[in-house]
Amino acid sequence: MLLEMKNIVKKYGNVVANNKVNISLNKGEILAIVGENGAGKSTIMKILYGLEKPNSGEIFINGKKMNFNSPSDAMKQGIGMVQQHFMLFENMTVAENIVYKNEMKKGIFFDYKKNIEVVEELSNRYMLQVDPRAIVEDCPVGLQQRVEILKILYQNADIIIFDEPSAVLTPIEVEELLKTMKQLAKLGKSIIVITHKLHEVMEVADRVVVMRLGEVVAETLKKNTSVEELSYLMVGRQIVTRVIEPKDTKESLLEVKDLILHGDGEKNVLNGVNMNVKKGEIVGIAGVSGNGQSELIRCITGLEKIDGGQVVIHGNEITNKSVMDIRKAGITHIPEDRYMWGSAPEATLAENALMGYEDTEEFSKRGILNSSKIFSHASELISKFRVKADSPEQKIKELSGGNAQKLIVAREMSMETPLIIACEPTRGIDIGAIEFIHDQLVEKRNGGDSVLLVSSELSEIMSLSDRIYVIYEGEIVGEFARGSIDEKRLGLLMVGGKESEE
Repeated sequence: MLLEMKNIVKKYGNVVANNKVNISLNKGEILAIVGENGAGKSTIMKILYGLEKPNSGEIFINGKKMNFNSPSDAMKQGIGMVQQHFMLFENMTVAENIVYKNEMKKGIFFDYKKNIEVVEELSNRYMLQVDPRAIVEDCPVGLQQRVEILKILYQNADIIIFDEPSAVLTPIEVEELLKTMKQLAKLGKSIIVITHKLHEVMEVADRVVVMRLGEVVAETLKKNTSVEELSYLMVGRQIVTRVIEPKDTKESLLEVKDLILHGDGEKNVLNGVNMNVKKGEIVGIAGVSGNGQSELIRCITGLEKIDGGQVVIHGNEITNKSVMDIRKAGITHIPEDRYMWGSAPEATLAENALMGYEDTEEFSKRGILNSSKIFSHASELISKFRVKADSPEQKIKELSGGNAQKLIVAREMSMETPLIIACEPTRGIDIGAIEFIHDQLVEKRNGGDSVLLVSSELSEIMSLSDRIYVIYEGEIVGEFARGSIDEKRLGLLMVGGKESEE
């Protein structure tokens, strides 16, 4: 047995994140750990990687008891972690990132040629092709992830932890990643993958551990289980397949006309974008991160000033108006970054639930806030959207990422505007919460309101959207009705391919 974690207990105050958790890993094995947000899977991996200390329990590597006080302790024992948000220096080369802190030197100077050779040899050995001379910020996301993996392999890691590794990848990049995991396992590396994408688990894992409420509730070989069974074990109930009835929608609600946003150089970030959202439909925007979809949403919602074109809702122009004026015109917004744009981490759940409502008569009179109504409102949202929290007075930064996301979704959905812009609404959350949020978006659409959905999850875009726009390098390169395009063709357009290349 390569790794054993025995009876691991981790508490945060009165909250038990891990309760006598046992995890084992064999050499050359791919182990998937799945569970809802707050199930304790990320905590147990943070303990293994030295980011957290357990209250009790033991860790053994090759039968030897370990005590990790930091990630560097874990790395010395051959444990590496590819985190969801890459830890790379974007203005440095691929080679410089991979060899960082363990560089080949000529005297006291960085030996550029030798480091290039070392990275090329490493790349060839593990069949992970990269250009050592490329600048990281110029590399697509899938290639940046490959650099992260090579960086860990350069540090001689035998155990590699992947935390939600496919969250920002295109379908083609996901295929490559799964091939990489299998190849690493064949070469003797041992893999632990934390994910909520059960189809990927069934594709790549040898064994699956299911966690719920801080405990291991099931452990099974992949060949002995199914997506349906794993879903049930994760949430304790059957996940229902959603059917979205087609609707005949004609009346336009949102129109974006010839929108232009200048960039730092000569090339525009957004170059003449035209799109619309009709009443009673969900419109999806599919695109690889960094192709202008984030800037497009910021322009529509007033977070960024546009350089040309118009944004119109209900026939009223809202181009370059303030965020507050745009919200009052009938647009609410679930931002893609829950902490930077969607919440104030140091504020309480009640304060975060109030945002956008603070000047309404229900919660404020003559500038004085009504604390009891604010508390009651937050409690109602927490209950309805199943946010796992101790109290509305708890700080939002103390929640798991998925539960913070649910509170933001609850706040924006409760405003009952004609249009909600949902950016990555289910990023990093579990299958039960995804089902609930999807149901809320579909319910809004079925009630005659509209949803503009931006997601890097193609399955989410394709299952929910009545129409799909594809964005590439700041331009709309395709528009498709539900069912008229498959995931492979959509993924091809997202990376700049032409349909004729299929």
